[in-house]
Amino acid sequence: MMNRLFRVRPAGVRPPKRTQGFSLFELIVVVIVIGVLFVLFANRIISYQELAEKAAMETTVGNLQSALNLQFAQIQTRGQSSDVDMLLLDNPIKWLQKVPSNYAGEFYDASPRSVAPGRWLFDLKSRELIYVMQHTEHFHPNATGRLWIRFHALRQDQKSVLVSLQDAPRQLTAVLFEPVEPYAWY
Repeated sequence: MMNRLFRVRPAGVRPPKRTQGFSLFELIVVVIVIGVLFVLFANRIISYQELAEKAAMETTVGNLQSALNLQFAQIQTRGQSSDVDMLLLDNPIKWLQKVPSNYAGEFYDASPRSVAPGRWLFDLKSRELIYVMQHTEHFHPNATGRLWIRFHALRQDQKSVLVSLQDAPRQLTAVLFEPVEPYAWY
């Protein structure tokens, strides 16, 4: 009677293998869990791609501001302040030592369809450098609804901080590389 309750096996005998596999319910649960994890992972990847695109765009803008500052300093050290106005009309990509790989070139009266998404272009008509975005899930377009960001160089004139020169005309103090209109991306 004890042998039947505890099923004592002789030494060296292996227990019988289970012959059944997954039940259909277990298989469906595993497939659903894997599907949910995949969707969450895919959404996260897309979000990271957009963040990386924004970081790359902002890095290029920072490089362009630095290059503009160097050009301005060179003009100032030569004493040729009149060249600043010509600098502001120039294609900013020419200021860089190396052209970005996603620069599409110069276009006249450009539109977002002029180039593939994720590329820079220079509009010869407006004299603006434009970035056409590739990932736009978290981008809030301006009033025109276009999925691009336009940048331009502009001069910054200020009154003197010296009391004795308060009545003097405004002086050129810097050149800036800024968006034409504010944008919200993330």
